[in-house]
Amino acid sequence: MQNIIEVLSERGLLEDQTSDVTEFLSEPRVVYAGFDPSSPSLQVGNLVAVFGLAHFQRCGHRVIALAGGATGLIGDPSGKSSERNLLTVEQVEANLVGVSEELARFLDFENAEAPAKIVNNNDWLSSFSFVEFLRDVGKHFRLGAMLNKESVRTRLESESGMSFAEFSYQLLQSYDFLHLFREEDCRLQIGGSDQWGNITAGIDLIRRLEAAPAHGITFPLVCDSNGQKFGKSEGNAIYLDPARTSCYEFYQFFVRTTDADVVRFLKLFTFLPMPEINELAEQVEAAPEKRAAQKKLAEEMTRTVHGQGGLDVALRASEVLFGGSIEGLGAEDLLAIFADVPSAELAIESVTDMTVIDVASVSGLCKSKGEARRLITGGGMYVNNVKVPDALATVQVADLVDGAVLVLRSGKKNFHLIKIV
Repeated sequence: MQNIIEVLSERGLLEDQTSDVTEFLSEPRVVYAGFDPSSPSLQVGNLVAVFGLAHFQRCGHRVIALAGGATGLIGDPSGKSSERNLLTVEQVEANLVGVSEELARFLDFENAEAPAKIVNNNDWLSSFSFVEFLRDVGKHFRLGAMLNKESVRTRLESESGMSFAEFSYQLLQSYDFLHLFREEDCRLQIGGSDQWGNITAGIDLIRRLEAAPAHGITFPLVCDSNGQKFGKSEGNAIYLDPARTSCYEFYQFFVRTTDADVVRFLKLFTFLPMPEINELAEQVEAAPEKRAAQKKLAEEMTRTVHGQGGLDVALRASEVLFGGSIEGLGAEDLLAIFADVPSAELAIESVTDMTVIDVASVSGLCKSKGEARRLITGGGMYVNNVKVPDALATVQVADLVDGAVLVLRSGKKNFHLIKIV
C-alpha cells in the first residue's frame, strides 16, 4: 500500500495535518471531503480536493464524497468576503446532479477494491428540528472557540459582517463528520486550507461525544505565480461542465500556464508519475519555447474531465486558428474559439444566397466590395477556412454552423465572425 502522506507531499498537496495522522494512515482508512453544490458544475479551483480524494483512493483508502445538500442551503463563509445569495431547495438538488456526475470522472464508484461513495448531508440534517439540533449539537460548542476561528474573525471585522446562519455553518459541518464517524467509521476529513477551522471543530465534537480521536488534513489554496486564485481566467471561472466552459476554453486555460507554474500544476492536477513530470520539468528549462509541459498538462486535464472526444474537439479547435478544418465543431465551440476576434451580427437574409463579396463588405471584414473582390481574386479569402474559389461564390444555408455562425478569414490570421440573428 503506497504511503498517501508521501504522495501528497511530493505533489505539493499537503498543507496542515493533525498529529499522528501518518501513523493512523499506515492501514486502510475511511476519509471524506465535502463539496458545496452552489453551482451545477464544479470549477477547476475545486480540483485540489478532488485530486486529493482520488489519491487517497488510489493508495487503498475508502473515500466518501459528501455533497452538501443541506449545508449548500446556508453557504460556507470560509474564504468568502460577503454572504452568498441563498439557493432554493430545487436549485441545490439540481446542482447536486451535475456535481455528482463530475466527481465520477475522478473517483471509482464501481470497480475499485474499495469503491468510492457519495452521500448527501440533507439525508440526516433535514431530520433535525431546530430545538433538537441546539440541544444535541449546539450545546457542545463554545462561543469563544467559534469566534476565534480565522474565517469568523475576518468576516466579523468586515463591513458586511456575518449572519447567524453563516456563523452556524461550522456546527452543521462538524455534525457531518460525527455522522460519518458513527455510520461509516470515517475518522479523517480532508479539504482546502480554508476548511481547517471547520475540520478541527468536527474533530473536537467527535472527541466530546464519542471519546475517540479523529484526524484532518488540508490542501493548499492554489494561486498562480501572479498571485491570482487558480481557476480564474480574466475574471471568469473555468467550469468542468462543457456547456459553461467549452472543451476548447478548458484546454486553452491549461495550455496558457506559465513556465513558472506548469510543473507545480502537473503535480497537483494530473496523475502522471513523478519521473515523467521531472522529465517535463527538464524540458521547461531546456526548451521552454516548445511548451511541451503545458501541452501535456492541457491534454491530461482535458482528457480526464471531457474524455478523449472532448480533447479531440479542443485540439481541432486549436487547429482552426491555423487554418484547419472546422468540421465537427459546433457554434458554441466556434464562439469560444473566436471570442476575441471582430464580429458582426447579421440577419440570415443578409448572409444566405448573398455573394461572399457582399457578406465580407457588409460584415466589416473588408472596407469595400472592391477590396473583397481583390482578396478573392488573389486567393486570400476563406469561408469557414475553405478558400473562396471565385468572385461569384455565394454563402449558402449549409455554410452556417448550427444555423448560427459563419467564419470569414482574409489572409492567414485575419478572422471575422458572423453571428446570425
